[in-house]
Amino acid sequence: MKNNQPNYKNIYSDILTKKFPHKRKECEVLLNMDSLSFLHIIQLNTIIFGTSDNQTENFNQKHRSYRKSDILKILEYQKKYNLNNIQLANHFKLSRNSVTKWKKMFLV
Repeated sequence: MKNNQPNYKNIYSDILTKKFPHKRKECEVLLNMDSLSFLHIIQLNTIIFGTSDNQTENFNQKHRSYRKSDILKILEYQKKYNLNNIQLANHFKLSRNSVTKWKKMFLV
């Protein structure tokens, strides 16, 4: 079965080449990795486009999706840094309800 995930390396490489060539050096380390996790993608996005206003951030948040491996990494992060659900949700800009749902699904 073919993987339907977007090739983020190509997408961000094209963006850097066409619109932000001056930021390529900052992103090279991330773009040279074998695979990009959701954290790397968010980090690349922040480096290239900077921080956004609340309205844009809220709109983008509604269209995010997470793979099981990404969810498990988020829950590991919570355990590693001893965060409660509210702190974890604020850190990754998630809904507290999403965190609770994921904990029920994957940590039961």
